[in-house]
Amino acid sequence: MDENRARRVVDALRDRGVPAHMAQASAGRSETGVRVVLPGDREALWDTDGTAGLEAQVMRDGMLVGFVPRIPGSEDFTEAQVIDAIANTDYDQPVARRATQPVPAAPALPREGGFFRRMRDGFRER
Repeated sequence: MDENRARRVVDALRDRGVPAHMAQASAGRSETGVRVVLPGDREALWDTDGTAGLEAQVMRDGMLVGFVPRIPGSEDFTEAQVIDAIANTDYDQPVARRATQPVPAAPALPREGGFFRRMRDGFRER
């Protein structure tokens, strides 16, 4: 996922009350993805591996404790579909899957970045 798309996805998820943040791949790689903070000191790292499909690893203290398998057809998802897939995933099982019912939206969270984001956005594509 490119950085601008990841930022738009994070913003939309935060607007829905999902505690999402920008995520960078491991050192030496330039892929950008989405990190969702989960209960139980876990986090889901979405699309930081540079592949075309949408999938995630669920981590706790740097250890893999679950995953979301690649979603079939996700390489052609629109941003709205990516946002819906991330927001409506049930992470409680080791192999996470889509929630059976849509997760209700929570109160919106503030967007990240503050002053520096406003400065940076003046020089980047949207």
